[in-house]
Amino acid sequence: MPIQRLRTEARYSDIVIHNGTVYLAGQLADDHSGDIREQTRQTLANIDSALAEAGTDKQHILSVTVYLKDIEADFAGMNAEWDAWAARGAAPARATVEGRLYAPEVRVEMTVIAALP
Repeated sequence: MPIQRLRTEARYSDIVIHNGTVYLAGQLADDHSGDIREQTRQTLANIDSALAEAGTDKQHILSVTVYLKDIEADFAGMNAEWDAWAARGAAPARATVEGRLYAPEVRVEMTVIAALP
């Protein structure tokens, strides 16, 4: 089965589709000036957009890794936005970790693995 790569740049592809599975590179907010809730909302909207481009949606998410700049300060705010967005009855496997992100103003980044319907 061929590998399909979408939104490919020199170092990575934003979306990779293979064998019925969609892999999203780290997704983040377009505007890094917002607080954790705003950055999470934008990140989740970008995930929705990338999944739609790949031919799937959030109900088919298998796994998410959430990277937070400051887990103590941002976990509750991120979860509030996540809970409002997540597909009911389709909770994916999820891990949340604290890490240094690529720019100091970035508060959240998420990687996603989803199934094609």
